[in-house]
Parts: sequence; C-alpha cells; structure tokens
Amino acid sequence: MQQITIIGGGLAGLISSILLARKGYDVSLFEKRAYPYHKVCGEYISNEVKPFLEANSLFPDRFNPSQLKTFQFTSVKGKSFELPLDLGGFGISRYNLDLFLYQQALESGVSVYTKSSVNEVAFEGDAFHLKTSQKSFESRVVIGAYGKSGVLDKKLSRGFTHKNAPFIGVKYHIKTDFPTDRIALHNFKSGYCGISAIEEDKFNLCYLGSREMLRKYGSVEAMEEGLVKQNPYLKHIYENSEFLFEKPEVINAFSFAPKKTVEQHILMSGDTAGLITPLCGNGMAMAIHSAKILSDAIEKHFKGDNLNRALLEKEYTQKWQSTFSKRLRVGRNTQKLFGSTITSEVAVWLMKNSKAFAYQIMKNTHGQPF
Repeated sequence: MQQITIIGGGLAGLISSILLARKGYDVSLFEKRAYPYHKVCGEYISNEVKPFLEANSLFPDRFNPSQLKTFQFTSVKGKSFELPLDLGGFGISRYNLDLFLYQQALESGVSVYTKSSVNEVAFEGDAFHLKTSQKSFESRVVIGAYGKSGVLDKKLSRGFTHKNAPFIGVKYHIKTDFPTDRIALHNFKSGYCGISAIEEDKFNLCYLGSREMLRKYGSVEAMEEGLVKQNPYLKHIYENSEFLFEKPEVINAFSFAPKKTVEQHILMSGDTAGLITPLCGNGMAMAIHSAKILSDAIEKHFKGDNLNRALLEKEYTQKWQSTFSKRLRVGRNTQKLFGSTITSEVAVWLMKNSKAFAYQIMKNTHGQPF
C-alpha cells in the first residue's frame, strides 16, 4: 500500500511531495500534463515564502527571477495610484518554476507520474482506493492539489461545484517597455489585468474576466478590443508589446466560493483548498505555505505505520483556517471595489487619500515570512 498519494503537480503538490519525501515517506504524485507547460497564473510570489524556499534549497535563483518592489493600480478610465510593496516579491514563470520543482521532486525520491490522472478516489476501511487509466492501487493518505477545479470535485460532490462559476482567466507572455520592479493592476469593465516582470526580460500579462462578457463578445480577441483596451494603460501595453504566445492560455468557469479543507478524508491543498482573488497577488505564496503546513501536520500524526487520521485532519484544518481564511475573506470583499467604472474610481480615490487603507488591504491579504 502506498503511504502518500498526491493528486496534482502544481506548486502545492510539488512542494508537499518534496518535503514529505525528504522526511522519509513513500510519496507518489500524479500530474495530468507533462512538464514543462504554461498555465494561467499571475506569476508573482510574495517574499513571505522566500526564507522557507531558500532554507529548503527550493528558491529558483538560477532563473534570475525579477524583484518586484512597487505596486500600481489604475481605474477603468485610467486614473492611477502607486505605493511600495510592503514585503516585495519576485516574478517567475510557472513554465520554469514547476519544471524546477518537478526536478527537485525526482531528486528527493518522489515517484512522479506525468500524463496520468487519478479518476476515482474512494475511502474504505481506513484506506483510499484509487484508479487511474492504467492501474488501481491503495494509499493511506491522499492529498488533493489539482488546482482551481477538477473532475474529482464533482465526483466528490464538493459544495462549490453547485454554485455559479462566472470567471475566466487569460494569460500572455510579452516583451514590452515596463519597469521591471513594478507590478501593476489595471481595471477594465467586468475585470482587471495584472502585468509584472518574470525572467529573461519577459513580462506576464494576465487578467480575470467575465464569462458573461466573453459570451457577449464571442471571442477573447473581441472582448479585449471592446473591454480590456478601454483602459488607456492596457491599450498602450497591447499596442506596444510583442506577444510571445501563438494564442493565450485560458481557463474557463471558476469561482472564489469557499471550499472545505478536507473532503471525504482527502487533504486539500493550494487552490484546491481555497482560491484567493488574483487582485491580491498571493495565490502562489498561499499554495507554497499550505504545502508546508500540511507536510508538518502529516509528519506529526503519521509515524511509521501509525496514522492518527482524526488528529491530522483536525490540526490541518485549524491551521489552514487560522493562516488563510481571513485573507480569502478580505480578498473576496476587496474584489467588489474592482472591475467597474464607478468602484474602480472610488478605489483609486480611497488609496490616494488614505495610504493606510491601501496598506491594510495589502497586510490582510499577505502573510508574514516563515
């Protein structure tokens, strides 16, 4: 029987696999795609995770990530506000970061199965019974780290799957003339778009949009022309940049509804446990931190053949909630200020007239270094 099985090879899954394998556990990880690959992501990581990554030889310094120190916010009409980032952060593509962590996982002794999806998970007799297209097997512990949404969510009847999923995400890599130490968030009607430097003189351009607006305009290109470029900052970027992808990376139909941390004894991590709004720019840091919290809890309650599942689930849930629930709540509430002409103008006015307001949002959506 497998000791630990991880479903999904993004940041949370890879970090968990590395930490657990280094602690001596027998770990298998299943990822439906083959590394490296692009995925929709803002590709900004708060420096709150940097000490942890460096202490575990997991900081990707060989790629020379960008160092991000300032934040710019613009309204739909183009009014602008800037302030320093409290902790700062760094930018790196998921294409390179996930590949780097995948290589670290292999070196740490993780059994990684790419192009392989876990299609069924059932808990019986204090063990999990899992199926892929190639095999069936059992595992003592299962971690769900497959991202914003997956086929298992519906099979597990997770509560959020019955709610509206109104958002889409679109990402490009571009080359452009833009400060390499700045991350900017530009509003447009029904959405907002971030831009920040990554590695190799490239920039990430990623936006959150509305499925309703996509249906109205009929295509991503038409929606960008009719909505996104109405912000003068975004219009300038689109008209003065080299777009490096043949077509954008797109993810469709997701929401920021609350999720359960443990579902039918599966320990959820990263976006699978809870998704923070992109405007907070902190999803990657949360995924990394959640992996550490989970691996620490497993080490405490799973020793040799002795697994105290009840205490493991209780401790992980409590620690996850105390670390992240406020961030998620603040992010959902703050998002109401963005994505419309009126509220984005109000947000810029509030930030300009009360830097304390802006810093409070930043403080409450980011954590402390660990």
